[in-house]
Amino acid sequence: MSQEFDFNKNEDYMGQLVAQVNHKLAKIYEGGGKQRITKQHEAGKLTARERIQYLIDKESSFFEIGAFAAFEMYQEEGGCPAAGVVCGLGYIHGRICMIVANDATVKAGAWFPMAGKKNLRAQEIAMENRIPIIYLVDSAGVYLPMQDEIFPDKEHFGRIFRNNAVMSSQGIVQIAAVMGSCVAGGAYLPIMSDEALIVEGTGSIFLAGPYLVKAAIGEDVDQETLGGARTHCEISGVTDYRMKDDKSCLDKIRDIVSKIGHGPKSGIDRIKAKSPVTDIKHITGIYPSAQNKPYDVREIVECIADADSVTEYKEDYGKTIYCAYVRIDGWAAGIVANQRLVTKNGKGEMQVGGLFTVTLRIRRPGLY
Repeated sequence: MSQEFDFNKNEDYMGQLVAQVNHKLAKIYEGGGKQRITKQHEAGKLTARERIQYLIDKESSFFEIGAFAAFEMYQEEGGCPAAGVVCGLGYIHGRICMIVANDATVKAGAWFPMAGKKNLRAQEIAMENRIPIIYLVDSAGVYLPMQDEIFPDKEHFGRIFRNNAVMSSQGIVQIAAVMGSCVAGGAYLPIMSDEALIVEGTGSIFLAGPYLVKAAIGEDVDQETLGGARTHCEISGVTDYRMKDDKSCLDKIRDIVSKIGHGPKSGIDRIKAKSPVTDIKHITGIYPSAQNKPYDVREIVECIADADSVTEYKEDYGKTIYCAYVRIDGWAAGIVANQRLVTKNGKGEMQVGGLFTVTLRIRRPGLY
């Protein structure tokens, strides 16, 4: 009875925490708010997340990275949900790709310091795993009131372009689609990519816009003439494809990805997945609501590992550490977890201490 009570108590507590996380995520997913989303649609443009969902394979999911980046930061500037840029992994024609999409509903997609950090992390993941990276550009450039925090250091904004060059030298495919503004320092990114697309009427690339041209040399020039699709596809040659709208642009990206060759495999093995022995939703009842209460890590593993896939390593040695080879959603993985030995009524019971690490970052379907 006590065990069932503890399970229900833990489940209620964890359910509330998950609900809080999901509530915060729902607000983050709204970006700059419903009014700005409507304004984006009125301009004939999809939002960053809508572009990603259209781009990836149907019936597949997008694994977002850093949704909580810049959470509750930059409050004096009105906030910056997800650091104004959506990053994550998605399948395009069955190939895993890193996707980076500026959210133009957040300060016109301007780069805050955390936006630069997030973009760098996305590039690092692409480089480490040698996977294509796709930039969906729609940004007003660096957020000027904070430019002193964006440029000066080794791991700041300028390193993005260094990474462009490194990935190019390593043969890691980079595709950039200019689907809105692409101005100032950010204009280098699509030019340094392998393939560059631009949407007619909404996409533009230039270091300084019409107003700065007027101020600098007194010349009047409209945005399309200065850096629109026709200029860059027919005259400068900066971009490779002129597209009529967002959807045709995303379709062209899918077409390009479908023709990319395959390099050496990573060596990570995957087979057809099996459901875990225990329903993954039970994990919220097994994990205690009190941080100092012990629990058996094997019960957690049974919720996330494929059935019949667990091979415990050195089961009888060093019993305060649990190690195992498993499969999670078909992927081969290793697990290391602290397992605290507790003595009760003279009998040794294996229960967990604190650390739980899976060597591969994998989201088991149904966890949230």
